[in-house]
Amino acid sequence: MLRAIGRQVFAAFDFFGDCVLLLVRSLSYLARGRVGLRRTAQQMAVAGSGSLPIVLVTLLCVGMAWGWHTAVLMVRFGASSYFGGGTAVAIARELGPALCGVVVAARVGSAFAAELGTMTVTEQVDALRALAISPIRFLVLPRLLACVIMLPILAVIADAAGILGAFAVSAHFGVSSGEYIASVQQWLSPRDLYGGVAKTVVFGLIIALVGCRQGLRATAGAAGVGRATTSAVVLSIVLIYAANLLLTAAIFR
Repeated sequence: MLRAIGRQVFAAFDFFGDCVLLLVRSLSYLARGRVGLRRTAQQMAVAGSGSLPIVLVTLLCVGMAWGWHTAVLMVRFGASSYFGGGTAVAIARELGPALCGVVVAARVGSAFAAELGTMTVTEQVDALRALAISPIRFLVLPRLLACVIMLPILAVIADAAGILGAFAVSAHFGVSSGEYIASVQQWLSPRDLYGGVAKTVVFGLIIALVGCRQGLRATAGAAGVGRATTSAVVLSIVLIYAANLLLTAAIFR
C-alpha cells in the first residue's frame, strides 16, 4: 500500500517537473526570438479555427439550457430583470472559459499527444536531436504559443455564443429582449470579461504542456501512444478544473 502511494507521489512530482522544464525551456527559446512563425501559424489554425465550430455549438447549447432552467425561476419570483445580467456574468466568468478549455483539451490536447507520441515511438524525435534540432523549439514552443494565443480569442467568441443562446430562449419564458439586453449592460463589467479571458491563458498553457509532455514520454508503440493520448486529455481536464477554482478565488474574490 505504502509502496503504491510512494510510486504515485513520485509520478506526480515527475509529471509536474517535466511540465515546468518544458515551460522554462520554451520560454528561453521565446526570449531569444527562436520561434518558428510558420509552424506556430499552422498550430494556431489547428487550435483556433479547427476548434471554433465545436466551441460555438457547445456554448450555444449550454447557454440555451441555462436560459431554459434559469428564466423559469427568475420569472416565477419576479426577478426577470436580473436574468440577462446573471447569465452574462456566469458565462463570462465561469462557463465560457472552463467549457472552452475542456473542449480544446479534448480536441487539441489529444492531437498534440498523439502526434508527438507517434513521433517519439517511431524515433523521429531522436532524429531531430541527431540533426541538432531541439524538439522543444521545433515541436513544443509552436504548440504552446498557439494555445496561449487562440484560447482567449475562442473564449470571447464562446462567451458571445452562450449569452446569445440564453437570449434566444428568454422570450419564450416571458423575459423581453429589451429587458435582457438592459440587464446584461447593467451587470456585466469589463472585469468579468477580462478575468474570464485571463483564465484561458493558463488553460492554454496546461493543454499544450500536458499534451506535449505526455506525447514526448510515450513508449511501447501504438498502445503507448493511446495511453499517452488518453492521459493527456484526462490530466488536462482535471488540471483545468483545479486551475479554474484557484483563479476564480484569486481574480473574483
